[in-house]
Amino acid sequence: MGAKLAYYLLIIPISRLPFFMLYGLSDLTYFWLYRVFGYRKKVVLTNIEKSFPEKSKAEHKIMMDKFYRHFCDLVLESIKGFTISEDKIKRRMVFKNNELLKPYFDQGKDIIMVGGHYNNWEYLAVGIGLCFDFIPVGIYKPLSSKFFDEKMRKSREKYGLRLTPMKETKNTFEADFGTPKAMIFGADQSPSNVERCHWTTFLNQDTPVFFGPEKFAKEFDLPVFFSTIHKVKRGHFEVVHQLITDKPRETQPTEITEAHVRLLEKDINANPEYWLWTHKRWKHSHRRPSNN
Repeated sequence: MGAKLAYYLLIIPISRLPFFMLYGLSDLTYFWLYRVFGYRKKVVLTNIEKSFPEKSKAEHKIMMDKFYRHFCDLVLESIKGFTISEDKIKRRMVFKNNELLKPYFDQGKDIIMVGGHYNNWEYLAVGIGLCFDFIPVGIYKPLSSKFFDEKMRKSREKYGLRLTPMKETKNTFEADFGTPKAMIFGADQSPSNVERCHWTTFLNQDTPVFFGPEKFAKEFDLPVFFSTIHKVKRGHFEVVHQLITDKPRETQPTEITEAHVRLLEKDINANPEYWLWTHKRWKHSHRRPSNN
C-alpha cells in the first residue's frame, strides 16, 4: 500500500510538473539531500578520493558538489520519465550517429551496446525506441518491489524498449524478434560473483567487471559498440556510438572488456560529476583470478 501511495500521490504529481518547476525542486532537493542530510556523502567522497588520488581535498569537494547537483537533476528527470511525451524525450535525448549502426541492421544482424551509469541513462531507456531501427533490449535486475518493478518497466518500455531480466539474457540473445535487436548492457555495476568476472584497474583501483558483453559477442559473433551519453545542457543529452569491434572472435581474451572499460574511464575523467558515485562500486577489495 505504501508503494502505491508514494507512486500516485508523490511520484506522478512531480512527474507532471513543467520543467522549470522540476529543476527548481531539484535545486531544493540538492540543498536538503547534500547540505542537510548528507545522503551517502561518505561513500561518494571515498569513491572520488580513491579514484582521483592526485587531486587535492578542495578539488574532491568541488567534484562532489557538482555530482550532487547533477544527481538531483537525474532523480527528478527520472521521475519525469514516467509521463514525458514522445516529442519532449526526442528533443531531450538525441542520437547523433545511428547511421554507424545501419549497415548491421541492413544485414539483419543484432548488435551489442555497452555503456555505464553516466549522465541520464533513464532518458536513453525511455527514448531509444523512438530513434532506433533496431529493437532495443535492456538487460536489467528486477526491483524487489513488484509494484515499482511493473511501473518502472511500463515507463521504460512505453516507446519501444524491451526489458529482459539478467537471468534471461542468453534466451533473449537466441530469440528472434523479427527485426534485428540491440542488446544493451550497463557494464559498470559491481558483479555479485567476482569468481566469474574480469579484474582490471579502473579509476586507479582494482575492479571486477562483468564479462557478459564480451562473452555473448563472441558466442553469437556480434559487433560491439560503446555508447556515450553527453550532456549538452541541463536536461538535454546526446548519444554517440563508437565501434569497439565487429569481429569479436578475432579479438584477444578480455580485449573487448578492456576496451569498453577504458572508454567509460575516459568519459569519467573528462566529466567526473556525471558518473553514479553513490554506488558502492568497490565493495570487493581483493583481486581474484579471472575465470573467463
